[in-house]
Amino acid sequence: MSAVELVVAQLEIRSRRGGTCVSENGFCPGWIVDNLWRYVDPLVQHVILTVVSVAAGFAIAFGLALLAHRRQWLTPPISAFTSVLYTIPSVAAFLLLLPVTGRTTLTAIIALVAYTQVFLFRNAINGLGNVPEDTKDAARGMGLTDREVLWRVELPLAVPEVLAGLRVATVTTVNLATLAFFAGAGGLGAQIYQDITFRSNVVVAGGLAVLLAAACDLLILGGQRLATPWRRAAVA
Repeated sequence: MSAVELVVAQLEIRSRRGGTCVSENGFCPGWIVDNLWRYVDPLVQHVILTVVSVAAGFAIAFGLALLAHRRQWLTPPISAFTSVLYTIPSVAAFLLLLPVTGRTTLTAIIALVAYTQVFLFRNAINGLGNVPEDTKDAARGMGLTDREVLWRVELPLAVPEVLAGLRVATVTTVNLATLAFFAGAGGLGAQIYQDITFRSNVVVAGGLAVLLAAACDLLILGGQRLATPWRRAAVA
């Protein structure tokens, strides 16, 4: 949020007069209907932050999981490192990156990618590690190479856990992205901060963040069901 936008928002707050719902900073359905357009750009920014961060985080974590699956000694240090990254307070992470990457969207994405690693890496490595050894031995007995066993047996069986980690990482990223305005990345958090004393504004912006998290979760859950038809068959 720029300085100009902040000044405009403050002037709007000061301009409220009388005993109306808006002047009393209440929950005003009429105001919400008339001002929904204000939330379109912040919502789009929030979606972009989430999608880019989760996609980049998944690519990094998946690559690390494949490497650690082949080099088992790498699993403990990588797991420990991702845990340390997640313990860094989100606001502190954004502010610590400012001297390096500046007040940009890139700063927010770097921090958000770091927070996804603990969920994505652990679930991916656990999913690969939980494939029964008998299943892999049977695949090798059929003439499959180690590479073929990985791509045709281990990864398909690890899909449920991988996608479970993706669900948690995505919902967490939606939540953390509300603080990305500290890095100058905008999003719904910037809209909340712009008029944090106005209940209608907070309810709409916060509600959109909750709905976005729920929508992402349901979307990935649907993809998980499509990617694991054998589970649906087992239930049936």
